[in-house]
Amino acid sequence: MRLLSLLVAVLPTASLAAPDPSNWDAVLEEARDQTVYWYAWGGSTATNGFIDWLGDRVAEEYGVTLEHVKLTDTADAVTRVLSEKQAGTDTGGAVDLIWINGANFTTMKDAGLLFGPFATQLPNYDLVSEEGVVTADFGTSVEGLESPWAKAQFVFMYDSDDAEPLDSMKALQDWAAENPGRFTFPQPPDFLGTTFLKQALVSLVDDPSVLQDPVEEHDFEAVTQPLWDYLEELTPNLWRGGAAYPSSGPAQFQLITDEEIDIAPSLSPSEASTAIANLQLPESVRTFVPENGTIGNVSFVAIPYNSDAEAGAMVVANELLDPEVQLHAQDPDVLGYGTVLDMDKLSEAQAQAFAELDLGVATLGPVDLGEALPEPDASWSQAVEAEWIERYGAE
Repeated sequence: MRLLSLLVAVLPTASLAAPDPSNWDAVLEEARDQTVYWYAWGGSTATNGFIDWLGDRVAEEYGVTLEHVKLTDTADAVTRVLSEKQAGTDTGGAVDLIWINGANFTTMKDAGLLFGPFATQLPNYDLVSEEGVVTADFGTSVEGLESPWAKAQFVFMYDSDDAEPLDSMKALQDWAAENPGRFTFPQPPDFLGTTFLKQALVSLVDDPSVLQDPVEEHDFEAVTQPLWDYLEELTPNLWRGGAAYPSSGPAQFQLITDEEIDIAPSLSPSEASTAIANLQLPESVRTFVPENGTIGNVSFVAIPYNSDAEAGAMVVANELLDPEVQLHAQDPDVLGYGTVLDMDKLSEAQAQAFAELDLGVATLGPVDLGEALPEPDASWSQAVEAEWIERYGAE
């Protein structure tokens, strides 16, 4: 009995060596029978359905069980990992994989909370587009500590029965004054609401390049004053006079369907098409972007440093980059997310499948979608969000 106890004590220590992503066969062997707890946003039925579908796929092909832990705020998962580190829980953490980007990634990287680097050694990473957007996340160098899986770009949804495309953020402000109560955005710190603030800031600031630097390198009040001037005029003309805001992006769907608003923001060019297909939006909804471009970013997955399922988590991250999975995710009847893959790196048949995919009635094509503007440094997101909450979010 004493010998058995000694063996039990020793065996976990022997298994603590992290799996090496460059030895993929060993990763696959270790991943089998592991359960991966993926902490990911759970506020969309389309997203939840996609993750369920992915779970069935990795279970069948790799013997990995994928459990979706639904979040309303990614920061909750980050806080949990940080609390575990402070408590000395360096193995057996609750979180195995996080859907992450922006300030949350920066926080985890700076605090040493991430496993890796691993991303660039995943077999399917060879298919990823080499655009700079996948090597930097809101100004923070990725360095293989997170793996990309979906592209997003800011757009506006509008009901074409009651509104028309607008060519600038100033035009939106003028339209709202002429149509009070017919526009809104989700309440920050919801990520879409904060992105609306950043979109306005990027469009209004004298020199957008300063937003690529950490906020402490500039005069925050002076740089952001055009944003607060803009909101001072816009807010009284928002839905409910700016006294209330939708809780999330999908919460706007019902407002459009109930004809309470006519225009609302989105971070997915295909979201409106997906919502129409799912009977969540009327068929008259379309999308537009201002002429000077809109903010674009990438969704990533990262593995906490204390996960006991690093191998399984890498298998899921790699599977997210499989061309079949990327094609499925881009289908507006499924999810409608943009692919991070380079079409020139795919087989002819794979590239043709993407080219022939119907992106949906409300989805802008690449030319009409226009330029994807870089995200400001994560520190601007945090500062702008906090200042908005101070000015408009306090009870």
